[in-house]
Amino acid sequence: MTTLTTRRFPSRAALDAALAQRLGQAISAKGASAIMLAGGTTPLPAYRALARGPLPHDRLHILFSDDRYVPSDSDASNYHQSRPLLDALALPAAAVARVRTELPLDEAAADYERQLAALLNSGVRIGPGLLGLGADGHTASLFGAADLERARGHLAIAVHRPDGMSAVSVTPDFVSRVEELLFVVAGSGKGEALRALIAQDQNLIAWRAVQGCAQVELWVA
Repeated sequence: MTTLTTRRFPSRAALDAALAQRLGQAISAKGASAIMLAGGTTPLPAYRALARGPLPHDRLHILFSDDRYVPSDSDASNYHQSRPLLDALALPAAAVARVRTELPLDEAAADYERQLAALLNSGVRIGPGLLGLGADGHTASLFGAADLERARGHLAIAVHRPDGMSAVSVTPDFVSRVEELLFVVAGSGKGEALRALIAQDQNLIAWRAVQGCAQVELWVA
């Protein structure tokens, strides 16, 4: 049984500030830990706010919920969009698990799965982990039942997105290993998907993707 806790913010600015605070606490925590960053525009203000301040950290790792199969310096790349935060953290390359889009798609997915497996096998605590919510009800780059089916037994898979692009996404199996899972939702056009998530609609891909998690938070503005 997955418990969903919803926290509503009075404004987008309040959501951004709370998210920056939550991530900042995770960054400064002692011991080996990892943060899963989400793509899209919703978390970017929090990433940028964090990048402006001092970022003490101790054995921190960064990974991504998904990334589009585009060059790593493309504006469409989640990795590229998070570079201000990554540059401020100044982590060694081995501490950042990213989708290596310079590889063929299937190899990039297999490589990312190996990176995630190594992180899990190292005993690193993973959390918080951020997820977005699309207007169509997707999360990460999991768009339909076929993606969820192919994801069984994997930590990462290649996905052919409905918009014609390709991507590499974490899977429900990996998400279930995230200790603090957090949907962050803002922006117009997501009302129907948001209502379905709050209602825990079993037909919603985003909700189905987190069924292996005991606790899930939803932050919405």
